[in-house]
Amino acid sequence: MLECSWSISNMERAKESAVWRYFMLAAPTCSTAVCNVCKGNVLRGGGKTATFNTTNLIKHLQKHHAKEHAKFLQLNKTKGKGDNTAATAQQLTLADALQRREKFPTESLKALGITQKVLEFIVLDAQPMSFVEDEGFRRLLEYLEPRYSLPSRKYFSETALPELYKKVCEHISKEIKDVKSMSFTTDIWSSAVCPMSLLSLTVHWLDVSCTRRGAMLQAKNFHGSHTSDTISAAIKEMLDQWHIPLNKVHLILRDNASNIKKAMDNMGVRSLGCFAHTLQLVVNEGLLSQRSVSDAIAIGRQIVGHFKHSPLAYSRLQDIQLQMQMQPKRLQQDVKTRWNSTYLMIQSLLEQKRVLGAYIADNDLPSTLTANQWALLEKTSIVLAPFEELTRKVSSATASTADVIPAVTVLKRILAKEGDADTGIKTMKKTLLEAVNRRFDSVEDEPLYALATLLDPRYKDRYFTSAQSAMSAKDALTGELEELEDLRSSTAGASEAAEPQEKAPRVEAAAAAPSKSSFMQEFDQIVEECEDPSAASSSSPAVQLHGYLAEKTIATSDNPYQYWGVNKYRLPCLAATATKYLCAPCTSVESERVFSTVFNIVDEKRNRLTAERTEMLVFMRKNLPLLIK
Repeated sequence: MLECSWSISNMERAKESAVWRYFMLAAPTCSTAVCNVCKGNVLRGGGKTATFNTTNLIKHLQKHHAKEHAKFLQLNKTKGKGDNTAATAQQLTLADALQRREKFPTESLKALGITQKVLEFIVLDAQPMSFVEDEGFRRLLEYLEPRYSLPSRKYFSETALPELYKKVCEHISKEIKDVKSMSFTTDIWSSAVCPMSLLSLTVHWLDVSCTRRGAMLQAKNFHGSHTSDTISAAIKEMLDQWHIPLNKVHLILRDNASNIKKAMDNMGVRSLGCFAHTLQLVVNEGLLSQRSVSDAIAIGRQIVGHFKHSPLAYSRLQDIQLQMQMQPKRLQQDVKTRWNSTYLMIQSLLEQKRVLGAYIADNDLPSTLTANQWALLEKTSIVLAPFEELTRKVSSATASTADVIPAVTVLKRILAKEGDADTGIKTMKKTLLEAVNRRFDSVEDEPLYALATLLDPRYKDRYFTSAQSAMSAKDALTGELEELEDLRSSTAGASEAAEPQEKAPRVEAAAAAPSKSSFMQEFDQIVEECEDPSAASSSSPAVQLHGYLAEKTIATSDNPYQYWGVNKYRLPCLAATATKYLCAPCTSVESERVFSTVFNIVDEKRNRLTAERTEMLVFMRKNLPLLIK
């Protein structure tokens, strides 16, 4: 093993010599080299690969090719080498080979660096700590670096992990220390494999460059009954641990349960229900409102379940897919608590309609769809497509409360349109529109939504359906801007007025924008109907707002945070207020993603993890990228 390692290294070092400009090898292990000048074979020295050198090659040049030898000497002189390069390389390589027998000291930088990377691998990939005891992993490290001694599982668990956890906590504390306004999401999760409940808390803010930032603060072990008092006390304790006063809490996103809603009221903080959860309730109402549609979906669910539970049936389906020159693809199973999975199931059934027809010709199914039911599923898929697109939009990491009012306005317009394609699903479509109107009837009157919408340069006041609501939102925003201006004037003094103002470039959309769906086209149409060509500019907050609203909106595909990053000197009060309102997400998806990570960590093989260790692993899994990016 040692000889092989030395010979490979020796060969690589030897090939660094300039003499190889004049020779070539038929194979790395060949004992002779071919001269490029005279095509003669020259022995490389020795009978083993380990003893090969370039001495004979250099002597061959010196004796038979004086011109090439002179060029070789000049090249070696430039590199600071002499004719004994190969011999020196042999001596250095042999020393390296002997050194490789010695293990790294435990506290050496190399050993500590490898240990750090092993811990990061465990955390980021949600591996168990016992992974460091696995034979295959230890053999891999031994092969990659024989001098490294892998620490024990106990060391990683009780020493390395807490130290890294402390570093990440300090990094996040430093990041949020000077943030003036933050928003949060929270949710509760209970494990199905062990008696454990966790209460999550994630934080979101805009930094000085108006870039959206976020981190997970805790997934706290939650004992006892989930009453409003215990929830509010637990969240208050988590905020205190991170030294976050309540006056810095702009908003907390939660689910729609009454206990957690009352908990926020008890704390005296503003909160909103998860927009995605409410949207799911709207879709559920629509799907259940029309018997023919719900029956077709139920039959589709039985068909998918048949292939999911029968390997033989799926194998036959796959054979038909291949015969039809289609890519083998499984049917999507839906989950009742996630309506978009029903949409995806319908889509997968429609994609495999021809395949299923061929399957039925020779095989039995528990139920089959009639031609009318297939048509209903196609129409249902079209009606649900905007909801699916909206769910993905508001669940993204950059979505904010500013997206809610425009989304509701667009949904209402789409559902209100009638056409021949609505035949058979009019009841469902009507129910969806009624549910949207009922569940989102007050969004334009909610200041947390209304002010955020005004401050989003993609939307401004263009998507309000009520002129009174738009006027009230503008008055409320003007009042907040004036308060902020008074505060800035009292603290900044004359230095604030002397600060240079920059001309803010318009944030343009991409030159070649992709084709838009009907959902996104509706956004653009509303903006075109509401644009005002007049514009104004002034340093006072009221006129700043008037001028800002009079300007054209940026494209819906543009980044509103980037807009405020380049306009914060031109519109300082508006930009400062925007960092407060646009930092708030419109769903509690971030907290749910925390629990997806918990689900991957706490499984049947690791159901004895303590809540404290689980919290630490989840915290590291979500936040370590912030430290190592």
